[in-house]
Amino acid sequence: MKYFLLFVFFLSFQSIAQQPIQILDKQSQEPIPGVFVKVGKQVLISDDQGVIQYNFQEGDWLFLNHLGYENLTTKFQKDLNRILLVPFTAGLSEVVVRGFESERPLLEQAGAIVQVKEHELYRFNENSILSAFNTKAGVRVEQRAPASYRISIRGSSLRSPFGVRNVKVYWNDIPFTFADGTTDLNILDLTNIQQSEIIKGPSGSIFGAGNGGVIRFESKQQVQENYLSSDLGVGDFGLLRYRIGIDQQLEKGSISASYVHQQSDGYREHSAMDRKVVQIAYQSAVSEKQSIATQILYSDLHYQIPGALNPSQVEENRRQARPGSVEQNSSIAQQTLFGTLRYEVRFNERWKNISSLYVNTKEFENPFILDYKRETAFSYGGRTAFTNEGTWGRFPVRLVVGGEYQYGNTAAQNFGNRNGVADTVRFSDDLITTQAFLFQQLELDWTSKLRMTVGLSENFSRYDILRSIDAGPNAPSSNSRRFDPLIIPRLAMVYRINELSGVHGSISSGFSPPTIAEVRTNEGSINLDLEAERGINYEIGYRSQYGIFNLDVTAFYFQLDQTITTFTNEQGVVLFRNAGATDQRGIEASLDYAPYRNQATWIREVRLNHAYTGHYFTFARYESRGTDFSGNQLTGVAPHTLVNLLDVRSRSGFYINITHQYVDQIPLNDANTVFQDAYHLVGSRIGWRESLGSRWDLDLYGGVDNILDETYSLGNDLNAFANRFYQPAPGRNFYGGIKVGLRY
Repeated sequence: MKYFLLFVFFLSFQSIAQQPIQILDKQSQEPIPGVFVKVGKQVLISDDQGVIQYNFQEGDWLFLNHLGYENLTTKFQKDLNRILLVPFTAGLSEVVVRGFESERPLLEQAGAIVQVKEHELYRFNENSILSAFNTKAGVRVEQRAPASYRISIRGSSLRSPFGVRNVKVYWNDIPFTFADGTTDLNILDLTNIQQSEIIKGPSGSIFGAGNGGVIRFESKQQVQENYLSSDLGVGDFGLLRYRIGIDQQLEKGSISASYVHQQSDGYREHSAMDRKVVQIAYQSAVSEKQSIATQILYSDLHYQIPGALNPSQVEENRRQARPGSVEQNSSIAQQTLFGTLRYEVRFNERWKNISSLYVNTKEFENPFILDYKRETAFSYGGRTAFTNEGTWGRFPVRLVVGGEYQYGNTAAQNFGNRNGVADTVRFSDDLITTQAFLFQQLELDWTSKLRMTVGLSENFSRYDILRSIDAGPNAPSSNSRRFDPLIIPRLAMVYRINELSGVHGSISSGFSPPTIAEVRTNEGSINLDLEAERGINYEIGYRSQYGIFNLDVTAFYFQLDQTITTFTNEQGVVLFRNAGATDQRGIEASLDYAPYRNQATWIREVRLNHAYTGHYFTFARYESRGTDFSGNQLTGVAPHTLVNLLDVRSRSGFYINITHQYVDQIPLNDANTVFQDAYHLVGSRIGWRESLGSRWDLDLYGGVDNILDETYSLGNDLNAFANRFYQPAPGRNFYGGIKVGLRY
């Protein structure tokens, strides 16, 4: 009898200890089978009813992962009997973004903000961020050659003949845009980015210079399991990309490391690319209130520059390089080392601080048709932000104060180019750039539905050009330019109509000083008269969820003075000038929905997304060399673009992604006499992604880009001399790959 009672007690104890937890879809409340749940070293998989059972202990951390849902980390409590997962097509009230240093649901954000999530990056060929970013309204990434990118947010690439300018970029809260205003986006591989957030329009009240907006990249922030992964991708034009990575949990933190090698022969003659990227990241919870993270990123990049073609050359052979590019070995070789440190501390329930520091070194070599450039750069900087949440009387408030500082020093030399070899030195400069700003922002809840945001930054910038060698008629000289301190304000309001809809509006100022690359050009001139762009942006938007539909619409009017534009001299050197004023009116809209979602059927989910961009940009006042361009369309901006996405996911792991993009005709010169024709791009990726048991993950995929074999250019040269406008993009091309992961 005694042993029988002990046996009954043991069974009853087990029935209590083996507590069941059901995992449900937050929107439909349907059970989700096949969810991976990690508890310590144990991996559980939910059954057909979405249920897991385990001997949970109070305070256990649960890490939940499913292909169709946002990852979730939660702590076990005794009364926990169900967990809700947010699907990728989630309501706007469930999508949390950081925005203007304000971590709130998108529905409560007063600004035009979009996210590019991890699963969106991997619905295309995995060789760049281009395709995923181009699905977002108001955002356009161009690729003049493999690894040669331009990013335009609301037409901000007008002054970017190459590279990323006029857009501020952060990586894990670290300033990734250098002090001179340029960004080496091409040193990052796709695996260095887990998700991204894009703020469209002037954001200087809290992020400093840049009229185009802000991009915030984040790499993996938390290692939930010991994981070994490897990828292999191949494609047309000699594309080969492979990666190996490891995530290792430690007692109070984690360490991650990855190596990626990507190479291709390129679609055009002389357009090969080779990039190796190593990333090592360490994260540690120093205490319950403190955490520290540090990363080292090394990138070794080399790519050839085929150059732009004129119409007759495109007609003759669109895959040829510009004459002279091969003979002069027009290319870029760049080695970059980037070290970062991020520290977060919560002082109490009201105050917290996030601070980051970075140091960067770069070796840069650029033989070009007209010259040969070498640079050695060193820079450092950091950012700190203190946040206080409390009340003023009966009004909830959130106060953010902080600052950012960046310093860059570049030793730059320009030589003659003799058949791809550096010849006689033409001029040699030390380039020193300093950027700094302080920011303050107050969010005040007037009511439970109405929030006001007031932001202000004080900006300081300076550059020095110390010329030690000048083979021309000018003697060595010392040139400097200090811009007057600028105060950049922003006022924004957001009103939550109900739990599923809201409106927002803002008035914000913006500015963008010329970069050193725009002041000191490749033929040796120094243009100290180039003024900073200044503008003011008016914006209003509406967000709402109607059943399965998420709608986000924004209208804006941006008035920009001293607009910086490009022109090309008779030697083919790109130069810069201020072009009076521009009027930029636009509307950006996105609609996403899942017309079918059922975890119990073979087809689990069908998702659709539509994004429309209408940019009606004109020169308000612009006269150059006796010609009045006022009223013309803004160069390089398509008036209309439309993107349609279809994603289908099945119970067996099979998936298909289909993408359609329409781009309207684009004016290629200020006179509006040359246009890039409108075009339609259609692409698709098909694959099978599944977890084999509790340890292995497998993803097999293949795809095709430009199914319609359209003839177009992605990254035209603007105001080009000798009609060399066109950088032809690939026709129909195929790719495929395999990804394997092992939990250990």
